[in-house]
Amino acid sequence: MKFKYLLPLLAFVACTSAPKTEETLTSYVNTRIGSGGHGHVFVGANVPFGMVQLGPTSIPQDWDWCSGYHDSDSTVIGFSHLHLEGTGIGDLFDVTFMPVVGQVTSYSRGVEADGYDSGLWSYADRTKEVTKPGYYSVPLTRYGITAEMTTTNRVGLHRYTFPAAEDAAIVIDLENGGCWDTAADTGFDVNEADGTISGWRHSVGWADNQKVFFSAKFNKPIKNVEIIKKEKGRFGELPLYARVNFGPVNEGEQIMAKVAISAVDMEGAANNLKSELPGWDFDATVAAADKAWEKELSKVKVSGEDPTARTIFYTALYHTMIHPSTFSDVDGRYRGSDGQVHQGDFTDYTVFSLWDTYRAQMPLFNILHPEKAVDIAKTFVNIFKEYGQLPVWHLWGCENYCMAGNPGVTSLGDIIVKGYKGFDVEEAFQAMKSSVMLDDRAQDIRKKYGFIPSDLYNESVAHDMEYAIADGAVANTAAYLGHQDDEAYFRNRSHSYRNYMDKETLLARGRLSDGSWRTPFNPFYSNHRKQDYMEGNAWQYTWLAPQDFDGLVEFYGSKDKFVERLDTLFAQSSKIEGENASADITGLIGQYVHGNEPSHHIIYFYSMAGAPAKTADKVREVYETLYFNDDNGLAGNEDEGQMSAWYVLSAMGFYQVEPASTQFWFGLPRFDKMEIAVPGGSFTITREGTGKYIQSVSLNGASYAKGYIDFADITAGGNLVFTMGEEPACWY
Repeated sequence: MKFKYLLPLLAFVACTSAPKTEETLTSYVNTRIGSGGHGHVFVGANVPFGMVQLGPTSIPQDWDWCSGYHDSDSTVIGFSHLHLEGTGIGDLFDVTFMPVVGQVTSYSRGVEADGYDSGLWSYADRTKEVTKPGYYSVPLTRYGITAEMTTTNRVGLHRYTFPAAEDAAIVIDLENGGCWDTAADTGFDVNEADGTISGWRHSVGWADNQKVFFSAKFNKPIKNVEIIKKEKGRFGELPLYARVNFGPVNEGEQIMAKVAISAVDMEGAANNLKSELPGWDFDATVAAADKAWEKELSKVKVSGEDPTARTIFYTALYHTMIHPSTFSDVDGRYRGSDGQVHQGDFTDYTVFSLWDTYRAQMPLFNILHPEKAVDIAKTFVNIFKEYGQLPVWHLWGCENYCMAGNPGVTSLGDIIVKGYKGFDVEEAFQAMKSSVMLDDRAQDIRKKYGFIPSDLYNESVAHDMEYAIADGAVANTAAYLGHQDDEAYFRNRSHSYRNYMDKETLLARGRLSDGSWRTPFNPFYSNHRKQDYMEGNAWQYTWLAPQDFDGLVEFYGSKDKFVERLDTLFAQSSKIEGENASADITGLIGQYVHGNEPSHHIIYFYSMAGAPAKTADKVREVYETLYFNDDNGLAGNEDEGQMSAWYVLSAMGFYQVEPASTQFWFGLPRFDKMEIAVPGGSFTITREGTGKYIQSVSLNGASYAKGYIDFADITAGGNLVFTMGEEPACWY
């Protein structure tokens, strides 16, 4: 953390942590947790699962600015309406508004080292920054303007307090996205008479054919609008900036702008604006955003811990609800993965970082948001219909294929096996089968050899293991639906990872097409995106078979030997070797990597092997050493809520290890009491007694002799009681 921001942040934390007379859960959210280090979190204003994430975008386009904001930097090029949350690649930042006074010498992003003459940018006074759910404010020191913003689902509302000036203006920037994004087609439609400016920004980048439309209105009459065009290489000359001039303003005068976004067209944006924010009551909009967050956060009520622990928990819960984002307009239209506009009878969603989120965020979603699970399933099935396969990494109507495997298959299977109806379940299952039977991304090689040889495909071990997990999800879904032949076929395919398990080293390692092992072999070695593993090494990937726990145990010989080998993982040196080691390998306990997703289930293998006290020990260590109430409070990229979802689920006392299953294995409850809103009413989790380890469990007053709880028992409502003690125990 930077020392110049320490005192203001402490003041903010004190404010958000101290209970109020009428306690609100939003008061426990510190939106800056994860804004330092490699957390990459979004800082700004939004509502749960909203289309709009309105907040500051900074000059740098480096890795740690994937969300547009980092605690080490206070530059601001403007306030963009779309941002990502915690990703490892940057995109979006579309439709950026920047209030200015005076003449601007350069309409561009700017270069900090070259000073203000290089662009529109300004320093932000972070000592006066205010950030909380649904609201963001910061002074811009260059212009003497205080910027405030809030949102509805599809509309951003700006309020700028100006100094006395002769030439107040707001610049609409369609040039600058962020990181890997480039504007390819832009335009403005200006109606000065009624104070409306609409337009579009189409771009290429991580989302390779992104279309964003907007409609903006202002509360002050427009004097005139200047359009600034620039040459954009192969895209030709484009209208990239619109300077909206308002003329003289008095000291303290406020100019407001409300800006609706759509992926469909300008008419859709205008309709979103009219439907969601017809008036100009800024404070009421802030209150409504806060109420929306309070409603979602209230689905989980915790007690029995100090304010800092509650801040960490509720900030984590907040982070799990920024994405996925609403993608359809208020009239139900959405832009499909085929690039065409469709009419839906459901809410279509986008921004699915599924390689990350299938592990914990999506299972948590199915507990806390049953009202949205069916819409997610319909979204996935329609993506399949429009694009020919289920999503891998879905970003604003585009598939970017980031990372490995078929995680959309796994996530859809998770919804089905948990019993959700309201969509065509058989149609969804066929989409799962079809997606895993495609020949793209080395799936044809896997069919031919039974695994992916390392001499034929980069990151072969990671890709094959993720495909095997998806096959396991298909098998589980087939079993749930009674399709025995499909279950047998995909269960067998889900064991393909076994080809990499080396009896000599007891680790997973690359294998060549002739059946020999890749050499040389160093289990500590990492070469980012240029080896057999993806953002990891052999120590982490050896355990990436949550769909086949019994197979892993069999490989090591017994549950006792399996536990001994797990102990070895955590006892190893945390060294990572290699000049190009992946920066994603963070948050290490031995060679366990909590800062990246492939390790997230491993701790719970202890419980599955009959050693729940060891799970409790490691979960406690993660609680105490890898989640904090400060800017550097996350061990790695937030990854659209996955890092926080691990914490939220674990704090409940359990975690889903096997994808597309209904079993949540016990670990260590974080709070004395937790009440979860579920379809059956309330599911209450109570921690009784003192001590570090679970001694016994009861469900609805009856002794419970299992190491896991089933999804149906959670959602039915009831009382789960953990009796704690000092001695390690196994009650099942």
